[in-house]
Amino acid sequence: MSTVALAVVMTAGSAMADKANDTLNAAFTKELESVDSYFNSAREGVILQRSIWDGLLYLNQETGEYEGNLATSWTWVDDTTLELKLREGVKFHNGEEFDADDVVYTVEFVAKPENGVVVQRNVNWMKGAEKVDKYTVRIFTNGPFPAALEYLAGPVSIYPNEYYAEAGPAGMALKPVGTGPYRVESVEPGKHFVLKKYEGYHGGPKGMADIGTVDIRTIPDVNTQLAELFSGGLDFIWGVPADQAEKLAMMDRSNVVNESTMRIGYLELDAAGRSGADNPMTKTKVRQAIAHAIDRQAIVDNLLKGASKVVHSACFPSQFGCDVDVTKYDFDPEKAKALLAEAGYPDGFEVDFYAYRDRPYAEAMLSYLSNVGIRANLKFLQYSALRDMRHKGETSMSFQTWGSYSVNDASAITSQFFKHGKEDFARDDEVLAWLDIADTSVDPEVRKENYSKALNKIADEAYWVPLFSYNANYVFTKEATFTPTPDEVVRFFHVRWK
Repeated sequence: MSTVALAVVMTAGSAMADKANDTLNAAFTKELESVDSYFNSAREGVILQRSIWDGLLYLNQETGEYEGNLATSWTWVDDTTLELKLREGVKFHNGEEFDADDVVYTVEFVAKPENGVVVQRNVNWMKGAEKVDKYTVRIFTNGPFPAALEYLAGPVSIYPNEYYAEAGPAGMALKPVGTGPYRVESVEPGKHFVLKKYEGYHGGPKGMADIGTVDIRTIPDVNTQLAELFSGGLDFIWGVPADQAEKLAMMDRSNVVNESTMRIGYLELDAAGRSGADNPMTKTKVRQAIAHAIDRQAIVDNLLKGASKVVHSACFPSQFGCDVDVTKYDFDPEKAKALLAEAGYPDGFEVDFYAYRDRPYAEAMLSYLSNVGIRANLKFLQYSALRDMRHKGETSMSFQTWGSYSVNDASAITSQFFKHGKEDFARDDEVLAWLDIADTSVDPEVRKENYSKALNKIADEAYWVPLFSYNANYVFTKEATFTPTPDEVVRFFHVRWK
């Protein structure tokens, strides 16, 4: 934040929150391409998803236990068949009754690759579903999938079959309909979302929302968000950079809370040669040199701060199967230069470095790379544009982040990026085989063993350069109470007025 901007904020009068109108004014930083939870992969989309829709299960963040949500009980009939008893008396926001038909329709739609769900990993483990009776359903998996409960408690939302059959993803994006604690009053695509407390909510483990209206606007510039926070135009923002959060905490005009998240940052390197068979990233020693060139601890200490830590493995440490005992690349510029020379680049090389967020972090990495002779040209794009380029294999080096959709299982990250999909820039058949076993075995030890093999090879070959875990700074009015959770999901239905 500039000195001038800070001075303006510090001298501004802080207006009261919009408690009198029972409205929480919040901001998104990233423009959300679609509100339909199956057709976006952004954190903002996850946040809306959890407020608007319900899953069959719910993961209690305090106990780590699964609880019934739209389902009240569940049983594995066999390794690939999960039977669930459904909650009775639930109605969607449009009045449509919830029953087994909605579950079957949702599963059958999202499980078909041709329907184009953006994050296939969230749904492609499901083969289909069948109705046993009005309030009993069976979900069939494509082979044993021990992480099924994680996904049913997270990204798998249940949609109203009659409405979705008619409206489709385009209609759902403009007029979303769920069973969640908030209903959607209006959507201005990518810009403005108004949520209203759903008075007919079934309650369930989420509980009833407290605040009547949540008004969310997309404001890409953090300084603008801060100015609105102090003028009273906003009550709740998050993702505030560490230096600004520290200043806000000293001013003591708002609640400033830091919490770790499951999101990690990493460098994606084109080892498979998708962007060109002769690109330097196809050489192992070049990738290892990049890993040695960047002082990740300094970036954590000086830029991320808070609860962030250096990450060495291609997963988040708390996830099941995440082996953190892998090859580590200490900050060693001289070793990086030596490796580049051995790879045939004694004078370094020039490369395009793509990023979509956290420009200061990207610029710090450019500086470290420059010090060992890698002249990286920053190409800063919108998330959707960069994602499309990566899916086409057009980037040789990019700075990415992934929050695993808050699924606490290595299948949600390692298997997302190393199983020959659109975002796999390693294309290692051995890694693929290990992950296939790990993803489908019902034996936890077999899962751990094979995730470990995959993660160790990913580290040895430096297919990724894992960087750091993220933390989030939440800044909100003193008129409200909110406790963030490590899964990085802002649950508006848990925000309360004092």
